[in-house]
Amino acid sequence: MNAVDIKNLVKIYDNKFQALNKINLTIPKGSFFGLLGPNGAGKTTTIGILTGLVNKTSGSAKVFGYDTINQFREARTMIGLSPQELNFDVFFTIEELLTLQAGYFNKDKKEAKKRALEMLEYFNLKDKRKSKARELSGGMKRRVQIAKAFIHDPPLIILDEPTAGVDIELRYQLWDFLKEQNKNGKTILLTTHYIEEAEKLCDQIAIINQGDIIANGKTEDLISNMGKNHITIETNLDDNTLIQDFKWNHSIKENQIVIETNNPESDIIDIIGFMNQKSIPINKIKTEKSTLEEIFIKLTNNNE
Repeated sequence: MNAVDIKNLVKIYDNKFQALNKINLTIPKGSFFGLLGPNGAGKTTTIGILTGLVNKTSGSAKVFGYDTINQFREARTMIGLSPQELNFDVFFTIEELLTLQAGYFNKDKKEAKKRALEMLEYFNLKDKRKSKARELSGGMKRRVQIAKAFIHDPPLIILDEPTAGVDIELRYQLWDFLKEQNKNGKTILLTTHYIEEAEKLCDQIAIINQGDIIANGKTEDLISNMGKNHITIETNLDDNTLIQDFKWNHSIKENQIVIETNNPESDIIDIIGFMNQKSIPINKIKTEKSTLEEIFIKLTNNNE
């Protein structure tokens, strides 16, 4: 069973703006899935429909087989949501906030308090448990927000820009925490504008732009198939005719041969063999791989 099944999902706001154009998306159970896109692409609308915060226009969305409309209660119980915007009741301490959040998902008072203390301990907030949200730093508020998503121990965690505005140290701590949770079986759906974050964390990625899914697949496959990788060889090349039988797509810049390749690791062995056969000296050799950020920019710019 998949964690999320979205079919032909459409959302039109005010009978004018079409935010989603019949998108189809499958998120396998246990995956760490990234949903990327520029501002206004449809990421938050998709999350809103999954969590019941936004009404769809047409199509269907299911969470672990539960329809988000017809089986809303069951579907919503499966999800822990950390929205982009911080949302805390200013009248409660953070311990009370977490306890109440657990109670919304049928945890009795004793279990809810136990879970709240566990989350406070894990996120290094136990000494702030009697503080109210306005007394916390931005990073602490973000940790409380994520703790709320995990408080009822749901199988699907949806994180909308979870590291926005936090410092580098906390970002890496959250990365380690999320990787551990995914390893322990949680399915995680992540949206982020930090493309490096998605590349490091997500095993699968979909890119959405102007309401359409324009790329979808395993992270390494997207980078390999859509990127441009290069091997650069620095050599004392005096005669270009020495590489006339060169079968790889290349260009020569002064004393450098720049080769475009989809498989730099395997091609480099054959290239070095060719260079040795032609007695072309190699002074330096390096490989450069495309990044997910380069692919993201290329795809979203082409669809503007």
